[in-house]
Amino acid sequence: MTAPLMTPDFEYCFELRVAVDDAFPIGGSTPEEGLHFAPITGGAFAGPRLAGRILPGGGDWWNGRGLTVRLDARYVIEAELGDGATAAVDVVNRGYWRTDEAGIARLEAGDELDERELYYRTAFVFQTEHPALEWLTASQFIGYARPEPGHVVIRVFRLV
Repeated sequence: MTAPLMTPDFEYCFELRVAVDDAFPIGGSTPEEGLHFAPITGGAFAGPRLAGRILPGGGDWWNGRGLTVRLDARYVIEAELGDGATAAVDVVNRGYWRTDEAGIARLEAGDELDERELYYRTAFVFQTEHPALEWLTASQFIGYARPEPGHVVIRVFRLV
């Protein structure tokens, strides 16, 4: 007898507001295709499980092919622990961004697309040695992202 499939549950943890500079091409001959790099210049995050700031100096390497983009970002966040204490956390965030021709037309017209209208999904790996943040290093996390002018906004959920 086969057991029924488990339905995944998610816990909302925080929202990242990652400040990014314009991307520049590293390879590829067609605009918006091939490998690109977007510097991460800072930002902040807050939510029911964690808050803090995003340190400048990371980046997002992305590779575009048609209407699909493969993402590979790496940066460091500084988490607030209370009483003025903080801890650094290394973030690796990989995923996919895709839309259709209508979505591209809306973005080019200046419209905003939310997480339901744009497939912008990521998976996180967090690394830190701070014992208060061990929960970050021992679970799987996913992100639902959306673009905003000068930022990528990612709602981070823990798979429970």
